Amino acid sequence: MKHLHTRAGRAGAVLAAVLTWAGLLAGAAGCVPDGIVGEPGAPRDSIRVTPGDGSEGVRAGARFEVRVPDGRLESVKVVRSQDAQETPVPGTFSVDRASWRPTGSGRLALAARYTVDAVALDGHGRRSARHTTFTTYVPDQRFVAYVVPEQRSTVGTGMIVSLQFSRRIADRAAVERAVRVTARPAVDIRPHWFGAGRLDFRPAHYWRPGTRVTVGLRLRDVEGAPGVYGLQHRTFSFTVGRHQTSLVDAAAHTMRVRRGDGLLATLPITAGAPRTTTYNGKMVVTELLEMTRMNGATVGFKRADGKGEYDIPDVPHAMRLTGSGTFLHGNYWAPDVFGNANVSHGCVGLRDVKGGSSGTPAGWFFDRSLVGDVVEVVNSNDKKVAPDNGLGGWNMGWKQWKAGGAVT
Repeated sequence: MKHLHTRAGRAGAVLAAVLTWAGLLAGAAGCVPDGIVGEPGAPRDSIRVTPGDGSEGVRAGARFEVRVPDGRLESVKVVRSQDAQETPVPGTFSVDRASWRPTGSGRLALAARYTVDAVALDGHGRRSARHTTFTTYVPDQRFVAYVVPEQRSTVGTGMIVSLQFSRRIADRAAVERAVRVTARPAVDIRPHWFGAGRLDFRPAHYWRPGTRVTVGLRLRDVEGAPGVYGLQHRTFSFTVGRHQTSLVDAAAHTMRVRRGDGLLATLPITAGAPRTTTYNGKMVVTELLEMTRMNGATVGFKRADGKGEYDIPDVPHAMRLTGSGTFLHGNYWAPDVFGNANVSHGCVGLRDVKGGSSGTPAGWFFDRSLVGDVVEVVNSNDKKVAPDNGLGGWNMGWKQWKAGGAVT
C-alpha cells in the first residue's frame, strides 16, 4: 500500500511500531491493481475482534474476543509481546466455533501488545483473514519501550534494533544511556532518535551473518520526562542469519534475489501504477503473514462512497516493508501483469494462486525470507522512502545517522 503523506487530500500516515512493534498499523493495509475491488461476493468485515484494531490503553479487565457473525472460525493465533518477548495466548472456541476467548482468567497483561491473526470460513465456504493489534494500559507515570526484534529470533542482516516508547521522551540522553546494544563479533553500533518516541540502533553496514546481538534495557526508574519513569530492566538477544537481499527494478518489472554472493533467482514482478508509485530505496521486512486482508480504506484509498477502492480478504504471502503500508505480497487476481506492467497501489506483487502455494514465485520467496531481510527498489518514479518509515534507516548515510544520537 502506498504512503499517505504523498497523496493529496489524504491524512498523514501514522508510523507503525514495528513488529511486533510492527503492529500499530494493522495488516489490513495493502494494494491491488487499479479498478480491482476483490473477488465478487467476498466476505466484508466477517471477523470481528474486541478490543478494536489499534486500540491503546486497554484495561486489564476488558473483554477480549474474536467472533464471526456468519460461518465459523478456522484458526485464531494470539501473541502477547512484552519486554521484547513473544508469548502465545491460549484460548478456546465456542461449540459452534463462532467465537474465541482466552482461557484462564482472561485478564490482559499491562504494558503489552497483543497481535491477533484469525482465519474464518463464511456460510458459503469462502475464506477470509484478519490481522489486528492493540496495546494495554501502562500505569501512570511510567513508560515502556516496545522493542524489535524479538527475544531469541533469527533475523536477516538488515535488521535494525528499534525501540518505540509508550510516552514522549524529554530527556533523550538519560534514556539513551540506559539502553546498551552490543554484538559478538564486536562492531560499532550507534543510536539515532526519530522524534521523541523512537530510538533505533544499527551498525555502519549490514550485520555479519552469525552475529549475536544483545540488547540491555536498564530503564527502570530512569526519568524519561518530568515525573515519568521507566519500567523495564532486562536483557535479551537475537541472532543474525544468512545474508539475503533483493533488488526490485520497477522499470524492468523484475526482482533479483541474492543469497550471499550468489544470485538465487530473477522473478517477474508488478510495482506501483503511475498514479500510485512504489517508494525507491532500501526497505526491511518487518512482518511475514501467510495470509492477510488488504482494504484500501485503511490507508486512504477510498471511493466516493467512502468504501475502499479494494478489499481483498485473503492476500497470500504478505511481507510488510514500511509502516505506511508498503508490502511485497502474492497476487492471484492479475495473472498477466508480472514482468510486463506496473498496476498496484504501491506494493510489489509476485505471482501467486488463491490460498497461496509454495510452488509459485510468491510462495518460493516467502519461504526463503526472514524478518530483517532488505528489499531495495530502484527506477520507480517516486522519492526515496523516509528513514523512519518502517525500518528505513539504511537510507541514511552513516555520518547523518551518528549525528542523531543524544549523547555526545
